Amino acid sequence: MAANYEYDDAPAANYEGESGGEGGYDPNFVPDSVKSFVVHMYRHIREKNVYEIHQMCETSFQTLSERLFKETPWPCVEAIAPYVDNDHVFCLLYREMWFRHLYARLSPTLKQRIDSYDNYCSLFQVVLHGVVNMQLPNQWLWDMVDEFVYQFQSFCQFRAKLKNKTEQEIALLKQHDKAWNVYGVLNFLQALVEKSTIVQILEQDKDGLEQFTATDGYDYSGGSNVLKVLGYFSMVGLLRVHCLLGDYHTGLKWLQPIDITQQGVYTSVIGCHIATIYHYGFANLMLRRYVDAVREFNKILLYIYKTKQYHQKSPQYEQILKKNEQMYALLAVCLSLCPQTKLVDESVNSQLREKYGEKMMRMQRYDDEAFVIFDELFSYACPKFITPSAPSFEEPLVNYNQDAYRLQLKMFLYEVKQQQLLAGVRTFLKVYSSISLAKLAKYMEVDESTLRTILLTYKHKTHSVDSDGRIISNADIDFYVNNDKIYVVETKPAKRHGDFFLRQIAKLEGVINDMERVKLE
Repeated sequence: MAANYEYDDAPAANYEGESGGEGGYDPNFVPDSVKSFVVHMYRHIREKNVYEIHQMCETSFQTLSERLFKETPWPCVEAIAPYVDNDHVFCLLYREMWFRHLYARLSPTLKQRIDSYDNYCSLFQVVLHGVVNMQLPNQWLWDMVDEFVYQFQSFCQFRAKLKNKTEQEIALLKQHDKAWNVYGVLNFLQALVEKSTIVQILEQDKDGLEQFTATDGYDYSGGSNVLKVLGYFSMVGLLRVHCLLGDYHTGLKWLQPIDITQQGVYTSVIGCHIATIYHYGFANLMLRRYVDAVREFNKILLYIYKTKQYHQKSPQYEQILKKNEQMYALLAVCLSLCPQTKLVDESVNSQLREKYGEKMMRMQRYDDEAFVIFDELFSYACPKFITPSAPSFEEPLVNYNQDAYRLQLKMFLYEVKQQQLLAGVRTFLKVYSSISLAKLAKYMEVDESTLRTILLTYKHKTHSVDSDGRIISNADIDFYVNNDKIYVVETKPAKRHGDFFLRQIAKLEGVINDMERVKLE
C-alpha cells in the first residue's frame, strides 16, 4: 500500500568541457559586474562590514545570478583569484557560493559533487584549525551548514541510483569512496560544535555570563563570530542528519542545548528557524511525543502565517512555502493520532481545516482508506531519508534510494495500525464520565480480560518518554480503574476570546481597506 514516491534527480549537465563562444560558457571569462562584486565583497569581508556582506550575498549575488548565470555556473575561482590578491580563504568562500549556485540552478556532475565536498573540507579545516578573523552574516553561516547537509543528502540519493550509472561514474565512486562519507560529515559537524564550545557558551548565556543570544552571535569587541555561530548551526545540522538516518533520539539530543521555547540565534534566520522546528516536530512525531510536535508546529505555522508576506522577495521564499505546506500535513497526522486541538491556535486550525479537514475526518476511521491517506501525507511531508553506506559494486547494480524511506514508512504505518483498536475505546471514554468494565466490554464486544489489555495498550500508546527521561501523557482523555469501574478525566481547554477578537479586527480592517480602494462613480 506504499505510495509511489520517487526522489528524482534531474539529469546531470556537464559544464566542464564547454568553451566560450556564442551561447557557450567560458569559465575563465569574468564580466565587469562580477569583478566589481568580488572586489567589493573581498573588501567588506576584510573590513568586517557584516551589513554590506549580507546585502551582497542576499541581493547582489541573486541579481547577478538571475541576469548573467541563469543557466550556467559563475566564473571559476581561478579566474577571479587575481582580483582578490589570491586570498586562500576568500577563494574557499567564493567556491562555496559557486557550488551552492550550481546545485540551485543546474545539475552537478559527480566530479562537481566530489569537488564541492573537498571545498567544504578545506573551508571547515581553516575554521577549525586556522586563525579566522572574519565576521560573517548569520544567514551565510547558516547557508553553509544547510547546504553541506543538503549536498550530503543529495549525494547519498544520487549514489543510490546505481542502475543508470556509467562505467566512468562507477570508477569515480570507487576511487573517491571517502567523499560525502557519513562519518566524515558527522565528524565535521561535531568538531564545529566541540571546538566552538557553543554548549558551554549557551550555558553561560542562561546565567547572564555571556551575551551570545543578545548579540545574535556577533562579536562586537573586534573578534570573529564564524566558529561560534557555525558550531551553533551545526547542532541544527546534526538534528537534520540524524533525522535523515532515522535516529531521532540522537538528533534531539544534539538540539538540547538550544532552548526552542525561547527566541534565539536560530530564530534570527528564517530558514534555520523553519528547519529546526520541522525536524524537531518530525522527530517527536516518530517518537510518539505528539504534544511536543503539535505545540511547536502550531507556533511556527502561526509565525509563518503572520510574517510570510515580508519574505516574498527572499531567495528562500519558495522553500518557506513548501515547508509550511509539509508542516500542515504533519500537524494533520499528529492531530489524527492524538486529538489535541486545544493546543492549536484558531488561525492555524482554520488553515488546517481548509487544507486537510476532509482527510482528517477520513483518517479517524482507521480503515484501508485512512491508511492510504496516512501513507500519502507521510510521504509528502517526511524528510528525504538516506542510506548512508556505500553500495557493493560487485553485485548486480540496483537502485536502493527508496529503501530508507520505505523502512520509515513501514514503521510509521505499523504505529498507525496499532492505534486502530484505540479509536473505539476513545469514542466510549468521550461519552462517559464513569463506566463499569463489564458494560464497556459488552459494548466493545470483547471479554473483560481483553478489555483490560486494550486499556493498558491505550495507556501505553498515549504516554511517551520525553528528552529528560520523564513519562509524559499525550492524551486529551485520561482514566483510571478502581474496583472494576473506569473513571474518566477529561482536560477542559481554556477558552481564548482574545484570538477571536483579533481575527475579527483583522477582517474588519481588510474590509475597510477594500472599501477605500473602491471608487464611487
